[in-house]
Amino acid sequence: MPTFQYRALQSDGRISEGNLDAGSRPEAMRLLEQRGLRPVKVAEGVSKGGKKRASSGATAPQGSEKGGFSLRPAKVTSAELENFTRLLSSLLAAGVPLSRALVILCKEASTPIAGEKWKEIHGLVVDGMSLANAMARSPDTFPKVYTAMVEAGEAGGFLDVVLAQIADFQTREKDLRSKVLTAMIYPCILLLLALVVLTVLLVFFIPKFQKVFSSVHGSLPLITEIIIGASNLLRNYGLLVLGAIALGGFLLRTWFLSADGRRVWEGFTLRAPVVGPLSARFAMARFCRMLGTLIGADVPLVQALNVSRRSIGNQILVDAVSKSIEQVQQGGRLGQSLAECRTLFSGSVMEMISVAEESGRLDTELVRIANVTESELDRNLKTAVALAEPLMLFLIAGFIGFIFIGMLLPIFSLQDHIK
Repeated sequence: MPTFQYRALQSDGRISEGNLDAGSRPEAMRLLEQRGLRPVKVAEGVSKGGKKRASSGATAPQGSEKGGFSLRPAKVTSAELENFTRLLSSLLAAGVPLSRALVILCKEASTPIAGEKWKEIHGLVVDGMSLANAMARSPDTFPKVYTAMVEAGEAGGFLDVVLAQIADFQTREKDLRSKVLTAMIYPCILLLLALVVLTVLLVFFIPKFQKVFSSVHGSLPLITEIIIGASNLLRNYGLLVLGAIALGGFLLRTWFLSADGRRVWEGFTLRAPVVGPLSARFAMARFCRMLGTLIGADVPLVQALNVSRRSIGNQILVDAVSKSIEQVQQGGRLGQSLAECRTLFSGSVMEMISVAEESGRLDTELVRIANVTESELDRNLKTAVALAEPLMLFLIAGFIGFIFIGMLLPIFSLQDHIK
């Protein structure tokens, strides 16, 4: 008879672990329930004959091979995370306890890697950890903004509502990403073809023109010299140039992933002409919505501010809001303290927040500001995406025109010399 290793909850909430002999896993679970235990994990271990059997809770993932090679993804995809978030919100809204809801999601996971991650979250929650802290253990799966919003939902007692908002955020971001990618497909194809054409010109055709250019008395135009220098560099050191570009890209990506690099990149993004204002307004809308929802749930203002600032996503803006929180802790008013962060809050928004704070309807006004801002952002993003395609085409045309102008100028000089 096989032996099962179990982990279960006692009636007083403590964890009980041990071994149990049973004919099957369902029978082992029934025996635990008869003892007054609530099973958390039941896995088949070592049988009495001493032969180790495969655990039903740790079967080999689909797609794995004997050599350890696996075709499964390395981490949970965004689509799986969105599905998990929306289903968990629906289950909690229907009155299903959190632990049971996580068990259901473990069973309905679409991939083995997602199922393992949901089991890990369930185990941490059963051990007494909050859902936000359990998710914070897996930053590759749950971003900081995600865990901050979950923490807000747990603090205010409206976790199902927050999860639904997160799922809506994920859907909007996916739709925006899809629109941008769709709009950039055609320009990217043109850019790729342009690079191929330029490479052929620089490697094969421009060297033939050099013989003609050598007969021109006097110096060549600066544009032509630059193009000829690029041609010689690509023909003589092409592989080294590609290797240097690849190495530089890798080092740049590694630096951007660091804390200092990310801060520099976020600062550059905020100063960008079009992307900067859009990023700041999006962060402001998310901050206002989270803060208004928390205040409406009777969460203390300072605690609500500390949770909401983590939902901004940009560390520079987070630092600016942190200074405002310190002023609120010292007795300052919210509107006056946030007014120092001009990058995030405009003057009109500050006036609306100040008036709402004086009239006692801060929670509803913050949510209204978030709704209005998000509507404006949708229109601005549609305009930005529509302008991206012609802008890319203009840059490609300008780049190719630079090459041809550089080649034609010496020919005009040669014609004048012949005359």
